[in-house]
Amino acid sequence: MSLCNIGRIFYGISIAVLGLLTIYYKVFPYMLLPPQYLTPGNEMISFISGALLVLAGIFIVLQIQTRLFSFLLGIVLLLIFCFCFIPFMFSANANYRHLTEWENAEKELALAGGALIIAGCFSPKNKKNFGEVWAELIPVGAILYAIPIISFGILHFVYGKDVASMVPSWIPFHLFWIYFAGIALLGSGIAIIWKIKSGLMAALLGLMIFIWFIILHIPDVITSSPVDQGDQIASAFLALAYSGIAFIIAGASRKNLT
Repeated sequence: MSLCNIGRIFYGISIAVLGLLTIYYKVFPYMLLPPQYLTPGNEMISFISGALLVLAGIFIVLQIQTRLFSFLLGIVLLLIFCFCFIPFMFSANANYRHLTEWENAEKELALAGGALIIAGCFSPKNKKNFGEVWAELIPVGAILYAIPIISFGILHFVYGKDVASMVPSWIPFHLFWIYFAGIALLGSGIAIIWKIKSGLMAALLGLMIFIWFIILHIPDVITSSPVDQGDQIASAFLALAYSGIAFIIAGASRKNLT
């Protein structure tokens, strides 16, 4: 199976899980909307939105109208970033000068970029000219994804000592691994934007984040309390989505699509 297909499946599963969480908890996962939208409210809106996310995720995994559903998903997520997160960040409830305050908005942006990349990668091959137009979404989505990755890398240095507590106790030299991850995130993001060995760097990035999914996020989900479990599941599958997006970029680079 190609890297593009592995990444597509990772991403689709993650979107479906976020949809299921929206239906089950009757509220959107924390990275999909700003805080003022995250209080339980209209159950019908939560159910419909969650069902649409589940449907989009399943169709992306099964490659049913992949281009259409991923494109629509990417546009919706990008609109939420532009018209919900950005106004919130410049409101009195947030400090736009602090990079850490942008973290959830950037997670939304990365997911939007991933959906646009998938729309470009899985366009019809029998319509060459039309497919080439869709392929232009790939570098755009890659940039939208790489910007948050660079930001997360910077945060690993700014808050290294705090983040070090997330490293499992059985792994030595916690702070070293946090800084190593920060360098890897920074380097990968820059490489993707500037197309410097972007295929290799994206593949390594995807592998690194997938390892995090296995050794960090899955144990957190298992050991979390019922109160925190929803957020832990969302964080875990957000990481899986990031891993998938990186693998898709790596696969697209090998095909000279980026």
